[in-house]
Amino acid sequence: MAAPGLEALGFTPAQARAFAPLEADGLRPGRVVAGHTPRLSRVATASGEVMAELAGRLRHQANSPLDLPAVGDWVALRERPGGGAVIEAVLPRRTAFVRRAAGERSLPQVLAANVDTVFLVMGLDADFNPRRLERALVLAWESGAEPVVLLNKADLNPEAEARRAEIERLVAGVPVLVTSAKQGQGLPALARWLSPGRTVALLGSSGVGKSTIVNRLLGREKQKTQEVRETDRRGRHTTSHRELVPLPGGALLVDTPGLREIQLWSEGSGLRTAFFDLQEIAGGCRFSDCGHGSEPGCAVRAAVAEGRLDPLRLDSFLKLQAELRALEVREDPLERRQERGRWKAAHKSLRKGKGH
Repeated sequence: MAAPGLEALGFTPAQARAFAPLEADGLRPGRVVAGHTPRLSRVATASGEVMAELAGRLRHQANSPLDLPAVGDWVALRERPGGGAVIEAVLPRRTAFVRRAAGERSLPQVLAANVDTVFLVMGLDADFNPRRLERALVLAWESGAEPVVLLNKADLNPEAEARRAEIERLVAGVPVLVTSAKQGQGLPALARWLSPGRTVALLGSSGVGKSTIVNRLLGREKQKTQEVRETDRRGRHTTSHRELVPLPGGALLVDTPGLREIQLWSEGSGLRTAFFDLQEIAGGCRFSDCGHGSEPGCAVRAAVAEGRLDPLRLDSFLKLQAELRALEVREDPLERRQERGRWKAAHKSLRKGKGH
C-alpha cells in the first residue's frame, strides 16, 4: 500500500479525538493492513507501511482476543530506532465483526474492525441458501456495519430477479443487488458505498465469486480465480488471509477468505434485528418469554399455521437462538459471564462511537 494521508486510510475526527492523549506520549496512528502472526502486523501510516510487533505489555494484559489488534484496527505505534514499530495501544472500534473461533473453547475472533459497509455475497448457483444468509445477517447487524446483499453469478440463474424478490422479503430495508462479477453486471451500483475513506468488507462462502469481485473493483487481478467443482459447485479458497487493500476510487476493502461456517458470537441484538418480522409477530404472544414451542397463545406459531410466516424461517430463528444460548453455558459460568461482559461492553462502546 502506498502512503496516503490518514483520512484516506479512514481516520475519522472521532478517532483523532480518541488518539489525542496517545499522540502526546509521542505515538503515531496507523491502521492494521494484515496480521502475519498474533504478535506481528503490517500497519499503514501516513508515511508508508511498517511491520509492527505487539507490545509485551498488551499481550500479557489482554483478557480476551477482543483486546488484540485485528485487520482494520487503528493502533498507536512507537517507532523503533533501527526500523519497525511497536503497537502500544488499540483504539476503540467503531464496528467489529466478531464470530466464535474454531476450537473446543468458546472464544471470540475479530474478523475485521472499523468497517462501514459489509457486502454479504451469496451465489445464485448451488450456493443459494437463505438460511445461511440469515446467519450472516446476524453477524452483520451485530457488528454495527451497514449490510448489503450481493446475489452473484446472475449469469448462471435465469430466475435471478425472482431470487432477489425472495431475499428482499427476508431482509426488508437491506439493499439486495444482483450481480455477475464474471461479466461485470451490477457492479457499478456498488459505487454508492465506495466513497473515499470508507471501508467495506466482503463476506461469503468459498466459491461465491468474491475474488472476481475484488479483481473487478481493483481493476486488476489481485487474486487468481478458480473454477468451482462441477460435483458440488463449491470452490477452493483463493483468498488465504484477511487484508485491507485500497481501491482506485479511494475506498478501502477488507478481503476475507471464504467462510465455510459462521459460528455466532452475539449478545442478541443482531438476532433480533435480522428476524425483525418474527419479533413483531412475537409481540402478540400471550407470554412475554414465549419460546414459540408448545406454549399456549403463541402468535408466532399461529402466523406459521396461517401462512403468514415461513416455517423454515421460524426453524432458522430457533436454531440460532439455541446456538447462542448454548454459547452462554458452554464454558465455566464465571469465565463465560466475564467474557460476555467484555463483549457487551465492547459492543456498547462501538455503538456509541459509530458516528464519524
